[in-house]
Amino acid sequence: MKICLIGPTHPFRGGISHYTTLLYRHLRKRHDTLFISFVRQYPKWLFPGKTDIDPSQEHIQEPGVLKILDSMNPLTWIKTVRTIITNNPDLVIIPWWVSFWAPQFWIISFFVKLFIKTKIIFLCHNVVEHESKWIDKLLTKLVLKQGDGFIVHSDDDLNNLKRILPDARVQKTFHPTYDVFNMADFDPQTIRAQYNITGNILLFFGFVRPYKGLKFLIQAMPEIVKSHDVTLMVVGEFWKDKEEYLSMIQALDLSKKVVIVDEYVPNEEVGNYFCAADLVVQPYISATGSGVVQTAFAFNKPVIATRVGCLTDVVDHGKTGFIVDPQDSSAIALAVGVYLSEINHAKMAGNIQSKSRLFSWDRLIKVIEKINETI
Repeated sequence: MKICLIGPTHPFRGGISHYTTLLYRHLRKRHDTLFISFVRQYPKWLFPGKTDIDPSQEHIQEPGVLKILDSMNPLTWIKTVRTIITNNPDLVIIPWWVSFWAPQFWIISFFVKLFIKTKIIFLCHNVVEHESKWIDKLLTKLVLKQGDGFIVHSDDDLNNLKRILPDARVQKTFHPTYDVFNMADFDPQTIRAQYNITGNILLFFGFVRPYKGLKFLIQAMPEIVKSHDVTLMVVGEFWKDKEEYLSMIQALDLSKKVVIVDEYVPNEEVGNYFCAADLVVQPYISATGSGVVQTAFAFNKPVIATRVGCLTDVVDHGKTGFIVDPQDSSAIALAVGVYLSEINHAKMAGNIQSKSRLFSWDRLIKVIEKINETI
């Protein structure tokens, strides 16, 4: 099959960039795949973080990427259309995650379908973005109407898509594992020594935004530390409201029990944090997909997650982690206590490893192939 994939890759940072790069890596093993990527994603004034450029020394990248798209230059959108038409693929795959991309992706998908007979699949990381407004939902509908098929990673996104496009041909499948960080290269003692941490480590990893529910994990800590020697590591760039979190930590007398690492973690350092952690916690208020849980599973680390989005599909309660209600600090504290006091850690790690085949990239490729056959 001849495929054109559009999306971010190196030098841009973050989970979507990693996902699209790894998807290309596995697609090109089985199909003739053209990967069109960006020369610029977001203007600096619009991006909420420090930068969207990856600071890593060890890059997650693949050869043969055609970097054309500039989000702010419509001429590059037309160039992308012409490139796809010239390539004449059987299938075009476009990731969807925020409505910022509505003008670009609408132009590309509309004119490609106007001039050639190709199928378009939207791979929806978020059908409707987190903390969205009505205009975001309207733009989302305009773009996704161009799709012939859709892939989602959660029931929430499946339902969101069906509300927007009731007749959409959609397939739900697991978010694949980020298996690019070699566990053998990391020493579990590195982070403990660097931050002088003893006892157990809880890890909250990734950009800090309100929907991720960090405050409920912080509120659980006083109950946790009553019975266990535990340090919470919050590792990820704060996009806003950092002072509110720091004030909460101080008010709860947790200054010695919470370590803040306010930065985007380069690829070569990611494994240090996951190897050091005893337990990864995702106390999300809302969610669709998540790359963090799949990174944790790549290191055989159990996850406490909330009953939102795809997390209930991915985390097997009592076997590969724990599922708790969102916005429930007591439930988080109880789950941490159960894991530390009652669970055979080696057995749970073994459960995670044995389930890894469900989260393979080959599984995702087969889903793409199946959708292509049915649309």
